[in-house]
Amino acid sequence: MSTQEVLLELRTKNGLSQDELAEKVFVTRQAVSRWENGDTVPNTETLKLLSNLYNVSINTLLGSPNKLICQCCGMPLEDEIIGRNKDGSLNEEYCKWCYADGTYTYSDMDDLIDICVQHMVGENFTEEQARSYLKIELPKLNYWKKYDELSDGGQFEEFKKQLIDEINALGIEGMPKLEKLNALVGSYVNLEYKLPSGMKVKYLDDATTYLGNQLESEIVPGLCFGIVANMDFILVCTYEAEGANPELLVYKKR
Repeated sequence: MSTQEVLLELRTKNGLSQDELAEKVFVTRQAVSRWENGDTVPNTETLKLLSNLYNVSINTLLGSPNKLICQCCGMPLEDEIIGRNKDGSLNEEYCKWCYADGTYTYSDMDDLIDICVQHMVGENFTEEQARSYLKIELPKLNYWKKYDELSDGGQFEEFKKQLIDEINALGIEGMPKLEKLNALVGSYVNLEYKLPSGMKVKYLDDATTYLGNQLESEIVPGLCFGIVANMDFILVCTYEAEGANPELLVYKKR
């Protein structure tokens, strides 16, 4: 689609008139009309406002001229999985697993490779082939080429270690020692728990990236412990295959 077609589609999809859109992005109705007629395109600052308004990337607004990939893990980027800056705007360099709320979630390439391999094995890759491929390709990406410049000096890793210590200190029976926390998007781990009253509730935000992991019970075959945490809370639950029969064990404010 061309830029003019994208802008017209997004405006109508969101139920906005040209006047209403113009007011939201601080331009005239005539400017909006010129975009949709293909006479002009929005300037850089207006594209940023439109991106925030419609929750799509600037690349999408311009008709997707570039094939975006995460500059940390190499994943192809669609609008739904693009990471966000601290101000909530989309960062078209990274996926939401590698970059969340202005924070880079991986500082160790080997840890990232361990995660990526799990998703690549079986998709025309053996584990050895996947590891070899990632060890060649990841160093070519901007995050790893500029790691010394972009990294936070280990602050996020220290935060993860602190979280791991707090979770292990809970002493939950049957749960193995937690060694690592990985980036998890809320929509993938937002299980529904049944309260004593019979009401069912969810505790996570589908659009937020958390830290977490899955551990197999040391006592009950087929039972897994799910761990989700961030700066504000720690959540530990159990569930069976495919997230069946979830039970909340701990929801602790930090």
